[in-house]
Amino acid sequence: MKLTIIIVNYNVKYFLEQALASVKKAAENLEAEIIVVDNASSDGSAALVKSRFPEVTLLENIVNKGFSIANNQAIKIAKGEFVLLLNPDTLLQEDTLEKTVRFMDAHPEAGALGVNMIDGKGIFLPESKRSLPTPAVSFYKITGLSALFPKSKTFGRYHLGFLNENDTHEVDVLSGAFMLIRKKTLDTIGLLDETFFMYGEDVDLSYRIKLAGYKNYYFPETQIIHYKGESTKRGSLNYVKMFYNAMLIFAKKHFSSQQAKIYSIVIAVAVYLSAVAAFFKRALGQIMLPFADAVLLYAGMLLIKNFWASNIKNAPEYYPPEYMLYIVPGYIFFWLVSVYLSGGYDKPVKNHRLVRGLLTGSLLIAAFYAFLPESLRFSRAMIILGAAWAVFSMVGLRLVLKMLFGKKSGVTDESSHRMVVVGDKEEAERALALLTHADSDYRFIGYVSPNGKAVEDEHCLGAYDELAEIKNTYDVDEIIFCSKHVSAKKIITAMLENGPELNYKIVPENSASIIGSNSKNSAGDLFAIDVNLAISSPMNRRNKRFLDIALCCSFIFLLPVNIFLIKNFWGFIKNWGMVLSGSKTWVGYAGNVLQNGNYVLPKIKPGILNPIDALITKNISDSAAKRLNLLYAKDYDAYSDLKIIWNGWKELGREVGYTVS
Repeated sequence: MKLTIIIVNYNVKYFLEQALASVKKAAENLEAEIIVVDNASSDGSAALVKSRFPEVTLLENIVNKGFSIANNQAIKIAKGEFVLLLNPDTLLQEDTLEKTVRFMDAHPEAGALGVNMIDGKGIFLPESKRSLPTPAVSFYKITGLSALFPKSKTFGRYHLGFLNENDTHEVDVLSGAFMLIRKKTLDTIGLLDETFFMYGEDVDLSYRIKLAGYKNYYFPETQIIHYKGESTKRGSLNYVKMFYNAMLIFAKKHFSSQQAKIYSIVIAVAVYLSAVAAFFKRALGQIMLPFADAVLLYAGMLLIKNFWASNIKNAPEYYPPEYMLYIVPGYIFFWLVSVYLSGGYDKPVKNHRLVRGLLTGSLLIAAFYAFLPESLRFSRAMIILGAAWAVFSMVGLRLVLKMLFGKKSGVTDESSHRMVVVGDKEEAERALALLTHADSDYRFIGYVSPNGKAVEDEHCLGAYDELAEIKNTYDVDEIIFCSKHVSAKKIITAMLENGPELNYKIVPENSASIIGSNSKNSAGDLFAIDVNLAISSPMNRRNKRFLDIALCCSFIFLLPVNIFLIKNFWGFIKNWGMVLSGSKTWVGYAGNVLQNGNYVLPKIKPGILNPIDALITKNISDSAAKRLNLLYAKDYDAYSDLKIIWNGWKELGREVGYTVS
């Protein structure tokens, strides 16, 4: 057998589905086998492989054994002359496997090969070719010198930026996302080092290949898409720690003790700086817009107060200092919290969420106003005028930021795209149905025939060869490709030709998903029927957590009553603490099973109560319980939890709820 393709998967079902479909097409003219090692995924990945790709050899681990161990499991049974380690969040061109195998056959000195990788925006991924991460190279990377001087042979060695990405080169390190290895080489140097759980194993393997006298080649004559971050969630502090810990393992293994000591210091500094930078970046990103809103609201309320006092009340000192010190900040707090809970700060920013939050906050202020002592009730008119100013100023601020900075402002409504679909009419309609089901905002312009000429249809804008012209004519900012009729090679070519300013997504054939990525530094975007339930939306997840905390606070005042109402009071106290800490939620699923027929329910914290507690009859079948779970996830809102808690109040102290088998 010529080739064994190995994919290690963990909870990326639809990306795996697309990767396998592309691998099957790319391997049609080769004697090849495909092995998928599933590391205890809970999203139905294994079931999908069995049903859609029965020819694939599937190894199912009951626990997540990590990248190295899982790959080694497959390598031990591999029959191919070559072994390809491939990430599940990749898409191969139809000629990728043939070209790379042909190159390896022509270069017997080659131990391993990597290819030109692009992200979901068509941007070249520099990790396609890398240098050995020596202390000096790592220092240049960590301090940012490599980013400042990417083409320098001294400072730019980490990603070998001085080497032309369009030429074939011998390199030190290849990416584990696509690593084609000669099986004979693995027999010589051994398998992946299982000390590495995730990250670093590709660096170690590449280095050992070179130490054994073989060469690692970067081969750019074929390209693949790598949705960087989807299978590993890059950018988080946890990722930084895991990656640099892997580098420490590598240093202790391959460097001298003195080098390893220096390296460990560099790594420790890197982790600290990355953590601090990530914290401040996150914090600033989250508070800058609310802070600007608060400043605008306060300034506006001050002007309104001065105008009202001088021109309406004819008494410039009508409002005491306490008004601007306490009352107005209180109003602003209500408005901003209501906007937050309404999703007004979620991205993409939508003005209707903002206005909804402000109206809700104004109603809360008006209700709270009635309970204030007479000395603090200054004027209902100020509330009305303040609410009007809040709407005007906050919407206006977002419009100004959008005009000045565009997408960089972070307030552009990126979900409302002028979108075209490349595919036939039937596939275009299927793509639109998936987007509608996922509640995605879009402005459908029309579809583009995947063949050489347009069809006679009012919605057909032209043919694939005219895509660049169509993009410019209709000011398109998103293209969706239907892989049933558009080859991966055409998709990648179109992405490169039309540039990273556009968003690109792919509808895999016979799949209930749409896959894409709008940032090279973030995880991929996924629209699928089993991940777009109401409970998975950021706003509902946040509101659910807010409700949990609000209920915890309310239960403190109800303790004297709960002593008599709740069956297991001390169990309730324990549950109260676990909900407050975030390890549990007051209402969860009935049981601990996420797989539910054709759906995989989004994960939430284990619940004290569940949808069954809202029923009069609690003795129901497992299938009925699963349907209740699905309905709960699909139609979730805060009222759902309140209704269940009201009906199951006596059971708030229980330790174990209903379990679905």
